[in-house]
Amino acid sequence: MRGIAPSRATRWIIGLVVGILFAIPLLSTLLFTLRDGDGYSLANWIRVFDPTNTQVLTPIWTGLGNSLVLAAVTVSIVLLLLLPTMILIELRFPRLGRVFEFAVLLPISIPAIVLVVGLAPIYLQIGRTLGTGAWTLAFAYGITVLPFAYRSIKASIDAVDLKTLAEAARSLGAGWVAVVLRALVPNLRQGLLAASLISVAVVLGEFTIASLLNRQVLQTALVVANKIDPYASAIFTLLSLLFVFLLLLLIGRAARSRDGKVRP
Repeated sequence: MRGIAPSRATRWIIGLVVGILFAIPLLSTLLFTLRDGDGYSLANWIRVFDPTNTQVLTPIWTGLGNSLVLAAVTVSIVLLLLLPTMILIELRFPRLGRVFEFAVLLPISIPAIVLVVGLAPIYLQIGRTLGTGAWTLAFAYGITVLPFAYRSIKASIDAVDLKTLAEAARSLGAGWVAVVLRALVPNLRQGLLAASLISVAVVLGEFTIASLLNRQVLQTALVVANKIDPYASAIFTLLSLLFVFLLLLLIGRAARSRDGKVRP
């Protein structure tokens, strides 16, 4: 209600306090990477990115490459499996909406280590049939990102009358593939973009599943780099946080309509 909404000054104070709490560890990490004896310099940054420093760079670049491939496969799973299922339920089986929402949101309440216990026997079979490449983690990551991707897409679905759009397209002779690709997806593009970016952010920051299933990704590579050169681990952690922050900015921009107003 309007009467209990916080004032502008209160919002600024809350934002400032939260900003300081987030800035202190980041600033401390940055100062740590700049430490050079009794002073500060860029020597650690220059040494870490030296092409001859293969002992540190090789595992990090390998982990980063695996994480990017994982992100692409995970986003594909979300767009090719979750989206059509949500559209089908919205148009044909609305009574299953609550049950489907409960099933999709369930992974957010299950700790990652518990998921790994259940996924370990499955990944034994996956390893025998598809190999043990890092990309196979996309099946597990596809489960972990479901709650976040679902809420992003669901917000766009609730803002659009999918039934009217589908019926109008069908009345003009369009097949169901054309209805989805040419009538529904363009109206859900903001939710799809937000779901994709959130999925990428989750994949790049996930450690527990990859570590317990013995796959090399960015976060496990940072642990290896930390044992060799703690400055390298801190530097790449800052860079990964910066990248995720930029993704969040893009998500915020995707949540805005063309006239700059936030969608309800």
